[in-house]
Amino acid sequence: MTAPADRLSPALTHHIVNTLGWRSLRPLQEHAIGPVLDGDDAVLLAPTAGGKTEAAAFPLLSAMDGGGWSGLSVLYVCPLKALLNNLLPRLETYAGWVGRRAALWHGDVPAPARRRILTDPPDILLTTPESLEAMLLSVKVDQHRLFADLRAIVVDEVHAFAGDDRGWHLLAVLERLTRLAGRPIQRIGLSATVGNPAELLAWLQGTNRGPARVVAPETASVQDNVVELDYVGSVPNAATVIAALHRGEKRLVFCDSRQLVEELGAALHARGVTTFLSHASLSLDERRRAEEAFADARDCVIVSTSTLELGIDVGDLDRVIQINAPPTVAAFLQRLGRTGRRPGTTRNCLFLALNQDSLLSAAALTLLWSRGYVEPVQAPPEPRHIVAQQFLALCLQEHKVGNRLWAEHWNGLAPFDRSAEPIVRHLVQHGYVEQDGEYLFIGPAAEEKFGRRHFMDMTAVFTAPPEFTVLSGRQEIGRTDPMLLTERVEGPRVLLLAGRSWQVTWVDWKRRRCYVEPSDRPGKARWYGTAFTGSSFALTRACRDVLLGTDPPVAMTERAARYIAKTRDAATSTVHPGGTVITRDGDDVRWWNWAGYKANAVLTATLSGLTDEKQRFEDEWVRLRPDLTRDLWRAGTADAADRLCLPDIDERALRGLKFNEALPTRLATATLAARLADLDAALTALTDPVRFTAI
Repeated sequence: MTAPADRLSPALTHHIVNTLGWRSLRPLQEHAIGPVLDGDDAVLLAPTAGGKTEAAAFPLLSAMDGGGWSGLSVLYVCPLKALLNNLLPRLETYAGWVGRRAALWHGDVPAPARRRILTDPPDILLTTPESLEAMLLSVKVDQHRLFADLRAIVVDEVHAFAGDDRGWHLLAVLERLTRLAGRPIQRIGLSATVGNPAELLAWLQGTNRGPARVVAPETASVQDNVVELDYVGSVPNAATVIAALHRGEKRLVFCDSRQLVEELGAALHARGVTTFLSHASLSLDERRRAEEAFADARDCVIVSTSTLELGIDVGDLDRVIQINAPPTVAAFLQRLGRTGRRPGTTRNCLFLALNQDSLLSAAALTLLWSRGYVEPVQAPPEPRHIVAQQFLALCLQEHKVGNRLWAEHWNGLAPFDRSAEPIVRHLVQHGYVEQDGEYLFIGPAAEEKFGRRHFMDMTAVFTAPPEFTVLSGRQEIGRTDPMLLTERVEGPRVLLLAGRSWQVTWVDWKRRRCYVEPSDRPGKARWYGTAFTGSSFALTRACRDVLLGTDPPVAMTERAARYIAKTRDAATSTVHPGGTVITRDGDDVRWWNWAGYKANAVLTATLSGLTDEKQRFEDEWVRLRPDLTRDLWRAGTADAADRLCLPDIDERALRGLKFNEALPTRLATATLAARLADLDAALTALTDPVRFTAI
């Protein structure tokens, strides 16, 4: 062991060497000892399987052992219950080496186990933000007693939280816990590589003002990985390639939709490949069986959505295969990092594109990766609906809240500070909160809207789409979209779920249950209602670079090279190295600015006098009015950079924003508009030179 390890607890060091058999720590684990033991807030960065859990756990257990910490002193928060389940045995073992205990609390943990935790709290509690919120709201939990000894919190996969509203929810809950503990709580985030680690750390700190460190030892270069692009054209062709390649090896295949997971899984089954599936609409037992069987097998394939992108252990992988392209470079890095974990093996990923657009996206994404680009993690702007949720949750937690003192529960953290007063006034005016003198408490509108099952709907910040539970006898297979049960079909209704076909025998509409039996007929899988946010400016511009002739420095099959060439030939009129292009094909006039979806949402709203009546746009283009001339364009864009507008929002879209009813409509609409906007990219597109061409 090296010098930093000398600061670890002697008992812990003994077991690291003699029980784990480690002769040395990994770079991240070594570099993290000082900052964590010193009590600094920190973000620890390493690829998947880089030893992040141990990098946080070993020094925290040493501080616990040497500092005489008592009671529940460490929280370990994860975005997925499956990841918590996976981590529990390791953390129980590590804690036991220094005479401490770890326990698990989430929605699937039975009530007797929770009661034992409340009676005799462990030293480390593994949980989710939603379960923490439920504990704060529960009348069965003595929050002041349970959290009085809290010293530190580890946020695993912190980038996954920070990029959406669960991050704001987590930060707000942490501030409430800090107030209960009566002391600053050390915050340690574990993350894969991100583009802005210092900003991520500042976000995670919240109102903490102590020392903070980013710990990020050097990682493998692009040259240390084997990445290949191939074009297959269809799901059956993809299944044929996967079945033929790398027989005898363990392969993890990523798809970015549940429907594609099901279709590919069925196609692999049909080719005699031992195949397991994992996605969010499969039952917990079905996913667990698949992941355990896959971990123990060798010659097999598991097909998954991003549920296996995070650090769930499915054993040593030989290959990662990506169908089409992941949405971000960060996601690609996570997936690439699932391989190359054994000595003598190399990280690898094979892209199989089902169409030319996906092949272009894969080429663009690997081009960005080769340049060292990783997306910055940015918290969604203006989370007013989370402010409303948190205020209602505080009223439930405290039963009554002082009208002048409520902001103190978040220690001045924006936007949960006094700037939220308009939202609080709206809650009072519309009966979500009632006022009696200087005190505020939960009102009848909140009870009616969110009060079901003891306000459990208040603990999560996302609205899950309605799904029907699919049962074969008493066995739950998973969940399906109700539209598959209502659309017109000829003959039997057959679903595809868990890679198998099921004929619907009966639907219990009231209880949302669908009863099925196995079928030999081909089934159908589909989930509706997924929000579309399009591609980023960086990825869309990288697509343009590929079309202009830049190849990513990765292996490319002859098929892939041939189809990339075809795609370039078809796009000659829409890309130009000197700037953006406006094309005319009859009445179809488009501005090919390659600015990304959010930038084009801004530009469509800003240039409303120049765009077509239906205001259509995509990642690459904005549709313009058919009578556009050069003079009209110059006049309409002359001052556009000084008057950028947020996108127009259809009020029907507010249904996807949970707790929007607790906001004034104008504020809920403004929140969505801000989240659909990329003002910087829009400005860049406006300043690019423009060429007019005819097709």
